[in-house]
Amino acid sequence: MGFQVSNVVNAIVYAAIGIVIFALSFLVLDKATPYNLWKEIVQEHNVALAILLGAMSLGICVIIAAAVH
Repeated sequence: MGFQVSNVVNAIVYAAIGIVIFALSFLVLDKATPYNLWKEIVQEHNVALAILLGAMSLGICVIIAAAVH
């Protein structure tokens, strides 16, 4: 029973670390662009930027998952 609990705890810790790293990388990406990403996507309905940001987010997540694994 203790072995399974430690696996769950490890999964939660690694997931939390991955989410924090992703959030920080998104903030850095947002600061590196000359405009506000959230405003452009939500208020201006910039679909091309949303697709680009989604693809970049998936790429960052794959890198983080490989590094954490």
